[in-house]
Amino acid sequence: MSTIEERQQLIQEVLEAYPEKAAKKRSKHLNVTEEGASDCGVKSNVKSVPGVMTTRGCAYAGAKGVVWGPVKDMIHISHGPVGCGYYSWSGRRNYYIGTTGIDTFGTMQFTSDFQERDIVFGGDKKLAKLIDEMEVLFPLSQGTTIESECPIGLIGDDIEAVARNKAKEYEKPVVPVRCEGFRGVSQSLGHHIANDTVRDWVFPKADEYRKTPAGFEPGPYDVNIIGDYNIGGDAWPSRMLLEEMGLRVISQFSGDGSFNEVVMAPLAKVNLIHCYRSMNYICRHMEETYGIPWLEYNFFGPTQIAESLRNIAAQFDETIQAKAEAVIAKYQPLVDEVLEKFTPRLQGKKVMMMVGGLRPRHVIPAFIDLGMEMIGTGYEFGHGDDYKRTAHYVEEGTVIYDDVSGYEFEELAKKMHPDLVASGIKEKYVFQKMGLPFRQMHSWDYSGPYHGYHGFAVFARDMDMAINNPTWGLVNAPWQSKAE
Repeated sequence: MSTIEERQQLIQEVLEAYPEKAAKKRSKHLNVTEEGASDCGVKSNVKSVPGVMTTRGCAYAGAKGVVWGPVKDMIHISHGPVGCGYYSWSGRRNYYIGTTGIDTFGTMQFTSDFQERDIVFGGDKKLAKLIDEMEVLFPLSQGTTIESECPIGLIGDDIEAVARNKAKEYEKPVVPVRCEGFRGVSQSLGHHIANDTVRDWVFPKADEYRKTPAGFEPGPYDVNIIGDYNIGGDAWPSRMLLEEMGLRVISQFSGDGSFNEVVMAPLAKVNLIHCYRSMNYICRHMEETYGIPWLEYNFFGPTQIAESLRNIAAQFDETIQAKAEAVIAKYQPLVDEVLEKFTPRLQGKKVMMMVGGLRPRHVIPAFIDLGMEMIGTGYEFGHGDDYKRTAHYVEEGTVIYDDVSGYEFEELAKKMHPDLVASGIKEKYVFQKMGLPFRQMHSWDYSGPYHGYHGFAVFARDMDMAINNPTWGLVNAPWQSKAE
């Protein structure tokens, strides 16, 4: 029996635990890749099966926690009960430079703290008062966003009217983001909604809002970093590589990014997008409206770093292309050192991964560079185009799972015997209690950065620490006997 047939049989065994109707629905979201396939053959971006545990976030999480939240010099108000704001408070380690509470606010939490009376009588006046208080307490903020929670959409608060009035009063941008959690099937719609607010509420007034730095003149090598949220400092080594090859980054949108960088974005010559899922919408808009081409890149692992640098350089002239080759050559000794040290310790180790955003495909080459094998991967909230982009990253026989349930993930791990599980926050302790090494791929398990050449060194060290930690000798994975 071939590997593909064996793993298809494993999937069927896992599905047997479900009622017939649920099994039929979930079978469309699980597959095994075949050589030459143009996509991964799974259904995606549909509602989760009721009663089957999902790890997805909501539209509010996508808008506030991903896209707008990292813009460091704006105040982001969670409009609704305190719980959603508390849950999204500093959860993603979006590093930034600035003085918190003075000119940057990324690790602070602002909420309208809805009570029962607000549900009954509405929260528009409370929201307006909150913005007034923020202006008194934090006059150096560069604007405000209002991320609405579920009750707001149910009771009909007019956050757009409040935003218009307060923007006019304070002559600062106030952006209403109608991202109630019940919208859509996952946090993916929240990304889209947040992108659309940039399109509708920010870019039309970009010339009015923009504060052009002294001596700034648009140049032929101006680029934007789009969809890098600087988790654990990821955007910094990425920016360093781009600047070493002669490009000028005029906007980081949105990790360690300012509001002025958002409004500077339409001045760039090329948009370089890291997280396609969350920011392709605004890149497409800038291409259609301003004629700015965009390019997806991957800075995980030396193979993809070099390929991405060359692809980026190809958008420019021979000067940039030569500098890109010089950058690749400069860091090759570091790559050789990392591979020499860690490949013998990680060679042949099997990995199962399940995360959101870009990671289920982008991180695969970094594991492969270290001699590891990807046996399963999937997205929490991926779309069909994500799985098409994944097809060329994975080998034949890789198990693909979309919106995998807790039960499915655990059972597949028990049957496929990975040496490492790389997933999100919610799964970490489940697999560790199963005796499996685990790395948290949502926000790098309190480590990072993982992007760029310096990030690859950190990545390799962390995978080695996870897998080869002697602690695992004290416990057994479910398929191991006590004698082993």
